Amino acid sequence: MEWAGEGYVLSVKKHGETSAIVEVLTRDHGRHAGLVRGGSGKRLRPVLQPGNKIQVQWHARLSEYLGTFNIEALSARAAEIMEDRVMLSALNAMTAMARETLPEREVHTQVYDGFEILLNNLDDPDIWPVLYVQWEAGLLQALGYGLDLSACAATGSNDQLTHVSPRSGRAVSASAAEPYLDKLFALPQFLMGQPYATPADIANGLALTGYFLETRLQWGLNRTLPEARAQMIAQLIAQGHASLGVAR
Repeated sequence: MEWAGEGYVLSVKKHGETSAIVEVLTRDHGRHAGLVRGGSGKRLRPVLQPGNKIQVQWHARLSEYLGTFNIEALSARAAEIMEDRVMLSALNAMTAMARETLPEREVHTQVYDGFEILLNNLDDPDIWPVLYVQWEAGLLQALGYGLDLSACAATGSNDQLTHVSPRSGRAVSASAAEPYLDKLFALPQFLMGQPYATPADIANGLALTGYFLETRLQWGLNRTLPEARAQMIAQLIAQGHASLGVAR
């Protein structure tokens, strides 16, 4: 069994004296692990950093085996990202969320494409927090738990959608939401196509996607969301890109 393609390094774990088990996110083969011989050595260590893009060739005698990777560097953004605390927190959150939520070897092309777009915009703090929330919403959609923001759950109208029901994941209009504001999630309007976002919008978006990722996806696996996500939110709040007391 053999395939070749491009992917992003998600994690690296030392195996034996010099090898490493590497997880990558690929467009055509999903989240996939393989053994890299010499992966913990000096030559490959700079290449096998989370966030770096690599060319991968996987080989195994049987498809269910771990198999081995031959790798070649394509781009090395990890070194640049590691110099910025906020960018690094975002990268750590992205890779942790991909590792913990995506089933192994299950193809999710849109999730991969969104990951790549997000990674390529981490140097712009006015853009990437919005892209991150949109990427998490895409994760929910890809894994069968997508939010329904097409019309109000109570009235069927698609006007003035301002909240989301935590029970159904469906949008709620401003008038229908009024009596239940303390029970509903605010719907950030950038998820509805609005071209800008405030720190409160970012925090509301993170609270919204985080709730559904944890209660719909991770709950069934008896897991909470990775700590790296909470650390990213703390960095966003510290830098003024999210509002204190809203994101969770």
